Amino acid sequence: MDSAWLVLLSLGLGLIVGAGFVWILHIAERRGTHAAQVVSPAVPDGVDAVLDAMESAGVVLDPSNNVVKASPGAHAIGLVWNGALVHPRLVEMVDSVRRTGEPITAECELARGPFGEANIHLSVRVARLGSRYVLLLAEDRTESFRLDSVRRDFVANISHELKTPIGAVSLLAEALDDASDDPDQVRRFALRLSEEASRLARITQDIIELSRLQATDALGNAVLLSAHKIVKAAVDQNRVAAEARGIEIALRGDKKAEIMGDEKLLVTAVDNLISNAIQYSPDDSRIGIGVRDVDGVVEIAVTDQGEGIPEEDLDRVFERFFRVDQARSRNTGGTGLGLSIVKHAVQNHGGEVRVWSQPGRGSTFTIRLPEAAVIRPPIGENP
Repeated sequence: MDSAWLVLLSLGLGLIVGAGFVWILHIAERRGTHAAQVVSPAVPDGVDAVLDAMESAGVVLDPSNNVVKASPGAHAIGLVWNGALVHPRLVEMVDSVRRTGEPITAECELARGPFGEANIHLSVRVARLGSRYVLLLAEDRTESFRLDSVRRDFVANISHELKTPIGAVSLLAEALDDASDDPDQVRRFALRLSEEASRLARITQDIIELSRLQATDALGNAVLLSAHKIVKAAVDQNRVAAEARGIEIALRGDKKAEIMGDEKLLVTAVDNLISNAIQYSPDDSRIGIGVRDVDGVVEIAVTDQGEGIPEEDLDRVFERFFRVDQARSRNTGGTGLGLSIVKHAVQNHGGEVRVWSQPGRGSTFTIRLPEAAVIRPPIGENP
């Protein structure tokens, strides 16, 4: 009997010890799972999918400011790197929301990268997400700020450029009145007045043309065009001005190259290049114009034998109102908008314009446009 009781007692103790051990293991497992969740938290339901679908920047941060989830937009504009927010200003906003619980909305200007002077402009909203997380949303407004800056500069430049001819017209009108009894003076002032009025008209027309080029529907209905005919039309518009100064215009190249586009805009672009070449070329010199089709790209190059452009100015020649030689441009009646019009016209056709120049050796401006795709009729049909 004593042995039987000892066996039963041993079995009982074994069951109790085993049950206790299982219970301890269960508690340990629950605590381990909780600790793992704290170390590697999961994004609340639905937020993960929303961030993946966002075009703008969205970031979810845990209590230690670790980035739990970030949208592709946040990575694209460089807000997140190595699992953390990059910019101290954003970290400060997150910490403030975590302390106060109050959402924050602010406009931020942040460095685009670790070096350089380029900045990005963001509209930032930071708020709590549940009890543990903080959500940061950022809308990139850099392009909007850039356009505002361009608009301000454009208005300032317009005001400056129009001031000169308008002031000249006013002074000449007064001079005409004072010289009413002197026919020779009247004729001289009237000629000057006509010149200033023409200059004012050119500036106004160029502004209108540039505004049209910046419109979303600048091309309208594109049609199939011959690159050679476009260049020939532009040459014809400048033939008289070239012959007046003894400048020869030599046109050669591929007569079969075709492009899709707006004929008026492209003729205007080439016309501006030829006009510039004439203005900055010496008398009795030569301007070469070539058309060629290279690997699906139609190139129109205008080469002059002028003074050339300094290397430091090459990157600025397509800016509005920029002139390499201010005094000479005003004397020749230039508005400073011609090359900007060329640039926008070509870009609207999916192309680009390049410039090569060396002081004393002249300049070459090259328009590069996509070749028109050849449309073939179905088999069995006549073209």
